[in-house]
Amino acid sequence: MFSKILIEYADPNNLVNSCSLTFNLRNHNIAKKWANVVSIAIKKYPIDDPGRFYGIGSKEQQISRAVTKINQTINEINAFEPLINRMVTDINDQDTLNYLHHIFEVYHGLLDQQTHEFWQRAPDNIRRALANLNTQVHECEDIGRTNVTNLAHIVTWYRLKKYLTLDDNDYSLFEDVAKKGTIYLHYVEIGKTLEDLSVDNDQYIHDGAFKPFRHYSADFYVKYYDDDELAVKNKLANIKDYYENNKEFFLSKNLQWGHPYLTSGAIPLADLDIVPNDLIDKIEKRQWVKSVILI
Repeated sequence: MFSKILIEYADPNNLVNSCSLTFNLRNHNIAKKWANVVSIAIKKYPIDDPGRFYGIGSKEQQISRAVTKINQTINEINAFEPLINRMVTDINDQDTLNYLHHIFEVYHGLLDQQTHEFWQRAPDNIRRALANLNTQVHECEDIGRTNVTNLAHIVTWYRLKKYLTLDDNDYSLFEDVAKKGTIYLHYVEIGKTLEDLSVDNDQYIHDGAFKPFRHYSADFYVKYYDDDELAVKNKLANIKDYYENNKEFFLSKNLQWGHPYLTSGAIPLADLDIVPNDLIDKIEKRQWVKSVILI
């Protein structure tokens, strides 16, 4: 039985001068199941992108890096086959980001079901680029919606299967207001939740676009800031408005308002044991997840 998780951060240039932060696992079944999957992942799979940090540097620097990365990915995919007819010129152009996410959904395929003929004939580097397109869309969205103090990072494991699912009573564990120093369960579906659709004002809604938070794995993210409660309140009101404006779509799936599959927020898994005074400085100097350890 695990009770703690340690995340070791290091300088990405040489992987030295590392520091570890200790998190106490929450006492609920999902945290326990998640920890068991993490124990398997760290033995068998590499971390997908150990440098996947958000909120580092000035707003301008973050925007420049994100736009450059996603346009390089678009060019890489189009060099194999001209699939995408838009580039990102404005990080706040949500329609283009929604369009790019739609491209990912269609050509990548459903969760652990990559059956599209484009995916079948694409070489590994193009498959990886298509997967990167998804994460880079979300990076652009996060940067556009947050300020420079909102430091967070995501840990995912490459090729790790997503076979576990939440039970209906697990949705009571979701929390809307994220807290500083808390690890949360990461969304692993191919698609968007009701919350995502509403925040993005996504007009590409269809059966493949909407995917409630059902599957999960070892993937997680850590927030090193507190959510603004007024902003969360406004977000919840926006979710309700989006549902009402698209009510026929959701009712066609027997999803009345209040159904567990429409739950917003995320499930907290573990909390930072001690918050150092120089927490942000420590992480900004070590933007690389060197290891994840369970004890």
